[in-house]
Order: sequence, then C-alpha cells, then structure tokens
Amino acid sequence: MIGLVAAWRAVAAMFILNGALFGIWASRIPAVRDRLDLSHEALGYGLLFMAAGAVCSFPITGRLTDRFGAVAITRIIAVLYTLSLILLAVAGGFWALAAFLFVFGAFHGSMDVAMNAWAAEVEQAYDKPVMSSFHAMWSLGAGLGALSGYAAVQMGLTVVQHFLLAGGIVVGLALALSWVRWVSRKSEAKKGAAFALPSGALVFVGFIALCGALGEGAVADWSAIFLRDVTGAAESVAALGYAIFSVTMVLFRLAGGIVISRFGPVATARFGGLCAALGVFAVVSAGEAGLALAGFAVMGMGYAVIMPLAFSRAANDPHVPPGQAIASVATLGYGGLLIGPPLIGFLAKLMTLRLAFAVLLPLAVLIIVLASALKRAD
Repeated sequence: MIGLVAAWRAVAAMFILNGALFGIWASRIPAVRDRLDLSHEALGYGLLFMAAGAVCSFPITGRLTDRFGAVAITRIIAVLYTLSLILLAVAGGFWALAAFLFVFGAFHGSMDVAMNAWAAEVEQAYDKPVMSSFHAMWSLGAGLGALSGYAAVQMGLTVVQHFLLAGGIVVGLALALSWVRWVSRKSEAKKGAAFALPSGALVFVGFIALCGALGEGAVADWSAIFLRDVTGAAESVAALGYAIFSVTMVLFRLAGGIVISRFGPVATARFGGLCAALGVFAVVSAGEAGLALAGFAVMGMGYAVIMPLAFSRAANDPHVPPGQAIASVATLGYGGLLIGPPLIGFLAKLMTLRLAFAVLLPLAVLIIVLASALKRAD
C-alpha cells in the first residue's frame, strides 16, 4: 500500500485542478458577458444550464464511482473537464454558451462526486478528519485560477489564450501528481431513483450543503460583476473578489481538521454559518470596494468547512454506499453551487444586484439551525 502522504497529495492535486478550472472560468465571466453582450438576466439563464449539467451528472457518476472505483473515474473526468473549459472561450452566442456551460457543469459535477469519494477513502485510512484539507486545496486552486484571470487581464491575453494556457498547465501538473497506486473500493449500486436525492438524515445534510454551496457559487460567478457594477471597481480589482474569498477558505479549511477535532462538526458548522451571515451583511452594505472585499473574505471563513463536513458525513453514512451517498448530497450541495449564480441573476433582474445578494443571509442562518444533522451517525 502506498504511503498516506502520497495518497493525500494525489487527491489534493485533483481538488486543485477542479477548483482552478472553476476559478479560471469565474475570473473571466465579465469578459465573456461583455463579448456576447449579455444582460444580467441572460447570463443568469446561461448559468442555469451549468447547474442542469451538474445535477444530471451526479447520479450517473455516483453509480460509476461505486462500480469502477473513484480513482479511475476521477482521472478520466479530469481530462474531459479541462477540455470543456476551452469550449466556453469559443462560444459565439448565447445558445452556444448555454450548451457549453451544460457540458462544463456536467464534468464539474462529475469530478466533484468522484474525487470526494476518493478523498473519503483516504480520510478513512488516516482515521482522522482530513476532508477539510482537501477542500482547502479546492479553494487554493480556485484562488489561483481567479488570480490567473487578473494576470491575464494585465497581460492583455484573450479569453481563449488564457483558458488554453492556464488549463493546459493545471491539468498536466495535476495528472502527474495524482499518478499513484491506490486501490479504490468497489460496490454494486443499489437500485433507486433516476436522480440521486438524499433520504433520511442525509436530507438535512443535503440542505446544509445547499446553503453553503449556494453562497460559494454566488461569490464565484457574481463577485467580479458585483464589485465592478455596484461598487465601481476597476476590472483588475473586481477579479480579486473571488481570489480573496478563496484565500480565506484555504486558510480556514487547512485549520478545519484541528477545529473539528477540538469542537466537533456541529459547533464548527454553527460558527461557519454565523461568519457567513456577517460576511453577507458586509457585502450588501458596502458602498465601496474595500468593504465588499472584506465581506467576501469573511464569507470565505464562514463557508470554508460546510461542504467538507457534509461530504464527510455522507461518505460515512451506515445505510448508503459512499458513491451514492455523496452523489445524493451533491445533488443539493453542488446543485446549490451552480444554481446560486442563476438565482442571483434572476433576482438582480427583479430588484438590484445588491439586494439579490441579500438572499444569502437567511440561508447562512439556516446552516446554524440545521447543524446538528452533521453529527456522525453511529
């Protein structure tokens, strides 16, 4: 059996790749929107296709992961996910972008399920909470991806040039680092519904993941536009919103294992919900970019451990195979990550972008209310 450090590094590389591709895309959304001359409402509709692709992929990937093992599925999807990023850069109109976002969302969601199943295997081998550290690597990747957008704007790179260069570098490094011998467990998936919806205690776990991921998705796809359109920040400064959010998530996810071991998952989740609520309040109250950036940083602190806790609880459910359990929570959780952006777009059309962000406040409070569902099942 390979060393646990090598196994951790392999899984971490996959999380970095997944986050980086998402961050690369998020950093250039304003440029894509401007090139295609899309309104907030149209962009929201386009992002809804991304959400649909992810939700459709979850049950399929959960079953494939249980049958063929998380390692093989993760590596295959990593390559396909990278290729789908390039499609977004060459979309010539709204419908082409919508179709490509569906594909991009499907591979993003598929990789989330598979790599979290692999991460759960490594966490069980460690016999201590390390899931948060993997999600820290996702945030690190997302932050680096967002920073690459800032660098690309400064260097005058087109979206196509940026996506080809950054995507190629990240996937090459990630595949090289992930090439270790790890034997994934396999199991026959239980017969069930076409969509991987959670049941029993996992319903509440799924709703916690939904609230946390919806906030993550809103910041990922709308922070740059919020900073530019609401606070009047320059494009290069606007690109820093998601980067700062991701940096704070990295720091607090790296510390997450220690905090969870010390205070337990329930208290940790409640603290996260409180920080998320305070951060949202700061953002929607901001009259200039500095306060909004600080709010995004506090939101990153709050949301940092929510998804790791939800996936760890799902992977250890005593009644459902890990792949299916993770897929069911991901249906609500990462569905929220991807449904959040179009929801913000629709609300921005009805009200204002500032008020649309305020919907995240009651969802952060709901995390506090439902946190007891994250207690490990016996």
